[in-house]
Amino acid sequence: MMKEYIVFDLEWNQSANGKVASVEELPFEIIEIGAVKLDEEFRQVDQFHRLIRPCVYRQMHYAISEVTHMNMGELREHGEQFADAAREFVEWCGDGAVYCSWGSMDLTELQRNMHYFGMENPFPWPLLYYDVQKLYGLISPERERISLDNAVVELGIPQDRPFHRASDDAYYTGKVLQAIAGMDLWKKLEHFLSVDYYRLPENRKEEIQLVFPGYSKFVSQVFASKEEALKDRRVAEMRCYECGRALRKKVRWFSPNQKIYYALAICPEHGSLKGKIRMKHLADQKVFAVKTLKLTDEVGAEKIRERREAVSRKRAVRNRAKHHKS
Repeated sequence: MMKEYIVFDLEWNQSANGKVASVEELPFEIIEIGAVKLDEEFRQVDQFHRLIRPCVYRQMHYAISEVTHMNMGELREHGEQFADAAREFVEWCGDGAVYCSWGSMDLTELQRNMHYFGMENPFPWPLLYYDVQKLYGLISPERERISLDNAVVELGIPQDRPFHRASDDAYYTGKVLQAIAGMDLWKKLEHFLSVDYYRLPENRKEEIQLVFPGYSKFVSQVFASKEEALKDRRVAEMRCYECGRALRKKVRWFSPNQKIYYALAICPEHGSLKGKIRMKHLADQKVFAVKTLKLTDEVGAEKIRERREAVSRKRAVRNRAKHHKS
């Protein structure tokens, strides 16, 4: 089956009266879908565009209108029902679709809208995609989360269209992806797939374990708290993704900010393995863990040790301060 890159962008509206008037199951209602299709050589071969008639938020949020220059009259006159537009989009994407977007929100919000409007989820699970913003950050690490328009400027891509409409932003995201592929970096970067977190593992059997060249990623089931997550064996263990050996930690899991945790282990065959756990919080205060393991050299291992020492020093200072106050 021929692989095709679907580079897409969404525009969405939200409650014009703030969060208090927002629908909890649908904080963002999609009002525009734009996409370009690239072949295996990253040549644009097709494009897609649909406007969507809103039925949840019928007043345009001022910030959305200001950025996109869209208005409700345009959407009512030219828009179609979301379910119709979404089905047409999925059919247009085809079976060989590799989804690409600028940032991590678009696939999540597309699925959230599909669920709200009673559609079956058509995507594979786990859903892997390319976050082009992340890929660009890998070649420009000092600007990891750069905006699309700034990336276009830095790459010298001709600005022959406006920004901040779905079709235009999909077009420019495709141009950035083409530029990255043209730098002879694609063989290295194509392994840096992202995982969409809209559908999460519901039990241990569904937990996601992926091994890429150079690192592994684990996505846990949902836990009541981060403390419960860290007690879970599969979350806490460090296992070499090259040989599968369970490793004893040289630096146990620690956190400088209670959101990201680090650890270090040594594989007798493959060397130092550094671990990072990101605790992702859900709306109901529950959490799930995303663990990344990566082999590193002695410099990388030493950075983990130094970070652990810094956390220990800060804790000692806090404890002394508390002791003096008491």
